[in-house]
Amino acid sequence: MTAYLIRRFFISVVVVFGIALLTFAMTHVIAPSPGRAVLGLRASIPAVNSWNRQHGYDRPVWDQFFTYIWQLLHGNFGYSYKLNQSVASLIAENAPHSIWLSGSSVVLSILIAIPLGVFQAVKRNSIPDQAATAVAFTAYSMPQNFLGILLIGWLAISWHVFPYEASQSEKILPYVLAWHANFLPITTLTITAVAGYSRYMRSSGLDALAQDYIRLARAKGLSEPAVLRRHLLRNAILPMVTLIGLSIPVLLAGNLIVESLFNSHGLGLLFINELANEDFPTVIALTLLAGIATVVGNFVADVALTVADPRIRLN
Repeated sequence: MTAYLIRRFFISVVVVFGIALLTFAMTHVIAPSPGRAVLGLRASIPAVNSWNRQHGYDRPVWDQFFTYIWQLLHGNFGYSYKLNQSVASLIAENAPHSIWLSGSSVVLSILIAIPLGVFQAVKRNSIPDQAATAVAFTAYSMPQNFLGILLIGWLAISWHVFPYEASQSEKILPYVLAWHANFLPITTLTITAVAGYSRYMRSSGLDALAQDYIRLARAKGLSEPAVLRRHLLRNAILPMVTLIGLSIPVLLAGNLIVESLFNSHGLGLLFINELANEDFPTVIALTLLAGIATVVGNFVADVALTVADPRIRLN
């Protein structure tokens, strides 16, 4: 198991290095003259050249790349000249809000989707299973912004139950405590995640029910709850570990839509605003962060699956 994890770790490091290489290339493709992008179109050529020289953009590309990697290793993601603030500080200010939204939706969706998927697998082709399948397919195929608009129109505008805007607190603790204001964005993320997780769990549960060890457990006289808990759930949940690990970065990407729709402070809203503001250092740094989150999510899923599945440990 140790050799497998070490191999996966080095593969992850290589992938992250490749992502860093691509994001570095993006800085030269999107803004081949950073000085022009920062100083504006009306800046004189001597002023642009002086700015590029002062910040090291006149050096060879390979030299700039190694400087870029060295800065990333020290937590330096660049500087936002539009906001006059380091990108690292922007990430530190906004990341907790996105993590709270994603983390809350992941926990809620797991608590709902796993028992729902098992129930659908056990009650296959029954009326409740067909109804849950129809709802799941509808929610899964519905665009996230449209789902959020429906919730706003229904619960915020028509019934006045929840505010149509998320908490505007920039501090994380008041933001977390404002559950009433954050109910709609968390619900939007959760509904989409539950629709995907439950379908996957149902399929995995059906595969487990067809295995011989389920029939053997029933033949031994185990009660149905014991069979479901000890044999079906423990085996059917293994593929979900990988799915959850890989879907965390997708949820962060979903925050881009949800945070923009509900005007919630976070990395998604920051990305949208700075993209419109042509703040290339911030946009590229957030793109790099999303790539790293994908690799980390994949690696964590591999570790969790290795710990949960004895067959991987023995091999």
